[in-house]
Amino acid sequence: MEIRRRQPNPAIQVSSLSYQTKVPNAEPRHILEEIVWYKEKEVDKMRERLPLEKLRSQIQKAPPVRDFIAALKEGKTQPALIAEVKKASPSKGVIREDFNPVAIAQSYQRGGASCISVLTDTKFFQGSFENLALVRQTVGLPLLCKEFIIYPYQIYYARGQGADAVLLIASILSHGDLQYFVKITNALHMTALIEIHTQSELDQVLEIEGVGLVGINNRNLEDFSVNLDTTCQLLALRGETLRNKGIIIVSESGFHRHSDVRLVKEAGADAVLIGESLVHSSEPEKAIASLFSSERK
Repeated sequence: MEIRRRQPNPAIQVSSLSYQTKVPNAEPRHILEEIVWYKEKEVDKMRERLPLEKLRSQIQKAPPVRDFIAALKEGKTQPALIAEVKKASPSKGVIREDFNPVAIAQSYQRGGASCISVLTDTKFFQGSFENLALVRQTVGLPLLCKEFIIYPYQIYYARGQGADAVLLIASILSHGDLQYFVKITNALHMTALIEIHTQSELDQVLEIEGVGLVGINNRNLEDFSVNLDTTCQLLALRGETLRNKGIIIVSESGFHRHSDVRLVKEAGADAVLIGESLVHSSEPEKAIASLFSSERK
């Protein structure tokens, strides 16, 4: 899947008049492209408020990095659980009106999650970096910053807010950027969860050095449809290669019952990332117990 970067309409100057012309294909083709285009403008504003040099100095005061991969290997469930703090999504709208990120994260920790993912995108998911910082202050588990990262600045910003891992989505990054971002993440002693959806994306990721964690997203980010067979099919093709490289495999999205978790576990997933079904539950601890009813260590 090709994600185009935003092309601003050029200004045309005629005498003392100026006007904007429409560029062909100037509108985003789907929700993921819309998010990426908006993120470009959003990060520009973030840089204005907090330049990179000042941000780097702030990182020195951030909480110590927790080992995200070690936590998954030592998880209380099989597969290990990355539980997501998520208020809304473009496809579902608001998932939970009485949204309290700290209370939800604490219930995940009590329920046996190995790590926690926090949505930080504001416009499309109603998340925030403030939520990430609040969860960091109150929960001892490693944290994943779930963000649409297209610039190194966002990786540094996530670390400054206490993130131990960041999401890197293969479909929105060039191969060169992905390699560079993995190096930056590793240099910060963080973990990169590289998300893929297709075999071609996975094959590109397998060429990158320093990758320790790959997420297979069962959700098609163009139309937001979900199919757990995505994990099963890709692991049937490349599971042995991933294991030989020592890469931890995370299956993401689409888990609503115990049989869903069992399916991807049997396919070879080491961990699952679950958000919507847990956030929607009034008792996330019980929801976790139900999903992993016979999968606890």
